[in-house]
Amino acid sequence: MPLPNELVAFSVALVASFGLTIPARHFALRVGMVDHPGPRKMHHTPIPLLGGLAIYSAVLLASVFAWQGTTRAEILAVLAGATLLAIVGVLDDRGLLHHQLKLFVGMPVAALILVAAGIRVHVFSTWIPGAWGVVLDEGLTIFWVVGITAAFSILDHMDGLCAGVAAVAAACFTLLALLSGQVLVSTLAAGVLGAALGFLRWNFSPAKIFMGDGGAMFLGFMLATLGIKLRYPAPAFAVSWLVPVLVLGVSIFDTTLVSISRARRGLIPFTSPGKDHAAHRLSNLGLGYRGAVLAMYGLGAVFGLAAFVLTRVSLVPALAICGVVAVGVLVAVALLERAPYERQPKKQS
Repeated sequence: MPLPNELVAFSVALVASFGLTIPARHFALRVGMVDHPGPRKMHHTPIPLLGGLAIYSAVLLASVFAWQGTTRAEILAVLAGATLLAIVGVLDDRGLLHHQLKLFVGMPVAALILVAAGIRVHVFSTWIPGAWGVVLDEGLTIFWVVGITAAFSILDHMDGLCAGVAAVAAACFTLLALLSGQVLVSTLAAGVLGAALGFLRWNFSPAKIFMGDGGAMFLGFMLATLGIKLRYPAPAFAVSWLVPVLVLGVSIFDTTLVSISRARRGLIPFTSPGKDHAAHRLSNLGLGYRGAVLAMYGLGAVFGLAAFVLTRVSLVPALAICGVVAVGVLVAVALLERAPYERQPKKQS
């Protein structure tokens, strides 16, 4: 009896990521790809980058070994966009690209690859028939992919945070896709889950290697794509499109907090790095680095549970859940915005 695609993808990605991370670390040290300590960094010694290569390779191997379906064009489009961002991220880590190129060129082009392959959200076209609905959906697809990819790019600021948050989100996507019989989504999500967990063994505090922008952007793009592809028979479509938003709620919450906080100080959110993220503030409130990271994992699980419940209830309870989550997020942003953090000067870096 053949093993389920999801189990094969998860196992291959887990073993590959776990095993390839150490060679990636040695290679990074050999070529000088290290992240040096600085006033805006959490570490005090140089840490090798290029962990993203192990994550990328693991998902690629999982896709080769596990996928036996007929939607090869979609798989190739997803992997093409992911490969582009992995390369752009590595070049950015190496200092060979201006940091804004990844946001204004790399991420939009990767999103356009998905759109060209017919991978897009189905929100506006549900209510607006014809070409306009499709055009609006394609625009929303680009915005979604760029936004989530960028959110994960800036989420990689504390040991184990980005990989762990990605693992929780991938686990939620795997479960939701399994329940709705979506083999493509569940297989890719299981591969991302295994790759993130395998890497997390070496990245959790104290980290022995960082994933770099190549890994963070790759994970963000893959999770954004899974959110687009996820389908399920939900009784309340008016709110069901919020399911992937909830699954990826941690990255969205952190980006919202950072954007509001930095904008109020006259800073550009995505080009002004600093220790003002949600995890930084939770750590300063007494949780410490590990406690703050674990709290963010827990928040991801809460968002995932809300997403699951949303697919199982009728319209009125679904609206109530969305309202509670929205109020909770706003209150949390307001409270954390007042929490202590290390301020950075008003300049781009």
